[in-house]
Parts: sequence; structure tokens; C-alpha cells
Amino acid sequence: MRRLIALLVIALVGATLFGLSTTSSGISVNGTTVSNATLRGELAAISSSTTLQCYIEALAPANYGAGAGASVATTGATAWANLRVEGLALEQYARVTLKFRPTQTVLTQAKASLLSELTQAVAGNTTPCPGSSAQAFAAMPPEMQTFEVASQAASLDLVNKLNGTIPLTVANVKKYYDAHTANYDTLCVSVALVSPSQVAAFNQAQVAGATVAELAKQFSADPSGAKGGAFGCYAPSTSAFTGVRADTLSTPLNTFPTTPQYVDYNNATYALFVAPTKRTVTPLAQAQNAVVSDIETANATTANTEKEKILYYSAISVDPAYGRWGLNTTGPSLFAPALPATANVGASQTVAALSSASSSTYK
Repeated sequence: MRRLIALLVIALVGATLFGLSTTSSGISVNGTTVSNATLRGELAAISSSTTLQCYIEALAPANYGAGAGASVATTGATAWANLRVEGLALEQYARVTLKFRPTQTVLTQAKASLLSELTQAVAGNTTPCPGSSAQAFAAMPPEMQTFEVASQAASLDLVNKLNGTIPLTVANVKKYYDAHTANYDTLCVSVALVSPSQVAAFNQAQVAGATVAELAKQFSADPSGAKGGAFGCYAPSTSAFTGVRADTLSTPLNTFPTTPQYVDYNNATYALFVAPTKRTVTPLAQAQNAVVSDIETANATTANTEKEKILYYSAISVDPAYGRWGLNTTGPSLFAPALPATANVGASQTVAALSSASSSTYK
């Protein structure tokens, strides 16, 4: 669900957007409009709350830095408007086509799901966000809260009704786990951090029969090399599990892959080899969160395909200051407005006059 939810949650840092009129509609989707006054209120809330800002940025990364004239950067403004358009389109589809009418119980569950998504989004942050997801939600204006919960509820309903998605029930989680048990083994790994100039020798030594421990002791620049590369064990409940699983799922036990990853270490580039040394079956009770996350990811892929179809058939109008609505390689999307190169900008007197006129017109 995370990718789908990212389409529904508003993301932007800043307070002023290209000097747009507060009386005009910033975006319109199938006749439903969001005024610039509403959007500015949401932007002000995000920019004034470090907690809300941190959670939003983690959920939907983009460049939301300041642009020319202290306005929001073009790319950030476009990304934010795009997310708002997609959220409106999905909510309308659920309401009109799927006849979705959420009860208060469903909305309460949707809010809990949204808070969980926000919490998961910041789990991988190097620096933790200040405050909780509940505090981030509380920092949203009331209208923004209502929209976010309604959109979350609609997205969950869409996922449950689509062909090819897996409703998140206890029975379905168990069934999925039983069919993919090996994907949730607790993994113990050893690593070797090898200088690029020694990669060929490292691979040749492994072909000649050197063990994982011997290879790590001989070639690894990581401190773990002294103890044969043993780096630790990772259960599905650990934050690093997904990455470790991806690195080792297709690698036989006690074997380094022949193709490494390249990483920065002590201001130099090294080849990183990761070998699984032990796989232990993890009970469902301990693997449940990872299983649910995998189901959500699969569902989000299916839902995003459906989202593209929904956007194709939606009547969408966007203030040109936000960008241009069109098609990219993944479907309908909002493109950042093309700005002229600095060399093509007119004389400073002309630019100053235009800036002055724009400022007085749109304040």
C-alpha cells in the first residue's frame, strides 16, 4: 500500500506558491476543485511543523526547497499538485464507480492505517522524525485531515475490490506466508568489503575453494574480516531485513555472489559481497509484519496500474503555474513547467518590471 498511499498524502515544504491568486482554483478533478486558499493553508501547516514536514518528506520524497524569489521550488510544487490530483481522482472513483460509502468505523480504521503508513515511512530515516505520526496528523488543518482519511479509506476499498489484490485478512496473511515461507527466514550473513583492484583475485580464490571465512580474512577491509566476515543475523522484524533478504535470497549458503555491490567506505569505493551463512524458519507470529508489508507492496503495484487507468479517464484541470498535465512513461502525470534558461531572460529592467507587476496582481 505504501506507493498507493504516497499518491494520496500531500507533500510540500513552503508557504507561497508562485504568487497564485487565493480566489482561483488551483486544481480541478472531474468538477471537484481545491482552491489555492485551501492549498496554501496546507502548505503553511507543513512548513510550520517540523514533525509534519519530516513525516511527509519521508513518505513522498521530492525536492521541496525554496526556488526563485523565495517561492516553492518548481519541482516540489509540481510533485505536490500531482499527488493532490491523484488523490482526488482515486477518492472520486471509489465513491462514484465503486459506490463506496465509508462508515465511521471504516474511517477510524483508515486513520489508523494512515498513521501506520507514516510510521513505516520514517522507519528507515537516518535521523528520526521529531514526534509521532499522530502528532504529525494533528498538525494538519481539519480539512486536510478529513481528505487524507477519506482518501486512505477509498484506497483501501479499491485494493480490496480489485482483481489480483489480496485483502488483508488473517486467513490471507497466513496463506501468503505458507506459500512463501522461505522468504521470511531469519538470515545470518557474512560480508567482505573488497578493493576493486582485488575483486578478480577474490573471485578466483572462491572458485579455487576458499571458504567465506577465509575470503573475508584475506580480502575484507571491514573490521568483521578479522572474525571471518560474520556480520550478524536479521529476523523479519528488523528494519534491515528487507535489504539483507534482497542481497541473499538467490545466493547459496556459505557462498559469496560473483557480482558485488559497490559502496562508499572511508571515502573510497569498495566492492561489497554478502554471503548467507544460516537460514532459520521464522514463525508467522514473528514474521507477520514483513508478510503484511509484502502483500501491501504487491497490492500497491496492482492498484497503481488501476490508478493510471482512472487518471486517463478523468477530467483534470491544473493551474499552469503548477505544471502541465500530460503522459510520461508510467502514465498520466503533471510535468514541471519549463523555465527559460538564464541566458534567454531579458534585460534586468524588464524582469524587474514584470516581477513588480506580478507581485501587485497576485497578492
